[in-house]
Amino acid sequence: MIGRLTWLASLLAFAVLTAFLQIDRQADMTPSLAPTIPQPLRNYAQPRIAAAAAESTDTAKALEEAKRLVRRRPVPAEHLTLLAVAQTKAGQAEQAGMTIQIAAQRGWREPIAQEAVLRLALAAGDEPEAARRFAALFLRRATPNGLLQELAPAVLDQTNGPGQRTLVDIINGTDRWHNTFLRRGIQVMTPAAFADIATASMARGTQFDCAILSQTLKALRQTDAASADRVADAALEDCPQLGA
Repeated sequence: MIGRLTWLASLLAFAVLTAFLQIDRQADMTPSLAPTIPQPLRNYAQPRIAAAAAESTDTAKALEEAKRLVRRRPVPAEHLTLLAVAQTKAGQAEQAGMTIQIAAQRGWREPIAQEAVLRLALAAGDEPEAARRFAALFLRRATPNGLLQELAPAVLDQTNGPGQRTLVDIINGTDRWHNTFLRRGIQVMTPAAFADIATASMARGTQFDCAILSQTLKALRQTDAASADRVADAALEDCPQLGA
């Protein structure tokens, strides 16, 4: 009899545990479920708990929940970003700066971390690092053009400066950058900076798609004909139709 009761109790405990684990997974899509999960069983729920705490006015709780999240799942850059936010709100600026840099190293597509490190790099005069972070934000479709327009002048407006040279290296290093640079670059960079980077890239051997380049130049001429002419002249060897 006792053995049967023990067996039934074990089954019940297993069922309850399974239910909580299922709710924990559901909390990733339904944040309101997160607080219902017992603290030791929070996996998917813990990021929601930490994010909610970071938005609250309880800085001590925000820091505690963010630290708990990072202890459990230290790899994702997003979790380190939450910790940096909590540290900042708790007045731990130096620790937050170190945390956000680690987050940016781990997750090049983590936008908050990339923007923060970009601004830190600019403040430190490290334009190549700022350009690399700008590139990470530039490739991310969800990054608002307004943010890139705000950041681009400080990073890229010096002709043949460290920022421009770094971006030219990136463009020259992979074909996947070419079309994105043409289509988005004219939207978020100053015409002169765009022309500088485009011509320098072509001088290094980058071959842009002629049809896309032609469309880009039409748009560029509406704002800066001189910059458009510079790019067209540099591209004539690969795209002779641009001189027609």
